[in-house]
Amino acid sequence: MMVLTMDEIVNAICLHIAERKQIRPQDVQVELFWDEDTGYSAEVWAEGRSQYLVESNMIEAIMRYLYSEYNIRAYREQITLDLDEEITAHVDVEMEQAY
Repeated sequence: MMVLTMDEIVNAICLHIAERKQIRPQDVQVELFWDEDTGYSAEVWAEGRSQYLVESNMIEAIMRYLYSEYNIRAYREQITLDLDEEITAHVDVEMEQAY
């Protein structure tokens, strides 16, 4: 089991949005949320605009981050978001499974 911190989730989203919009990751700001009705989400500011990501978009960003930063291919079903003191991502993959 691998755990990504809130900072790593924010980095994953910044890298994901930056790549999609072809801008620098430093030009992306992210704020994570959890709400009882809507679940996990993130508000992203890039190029002077704001957009919201739902949980599935956040998991997509985490999947890309795991592959690019850790060389780990994780599937959607292996990633769950959790809230204790902060939002974290639990990845159900062993480090030996890295490709």
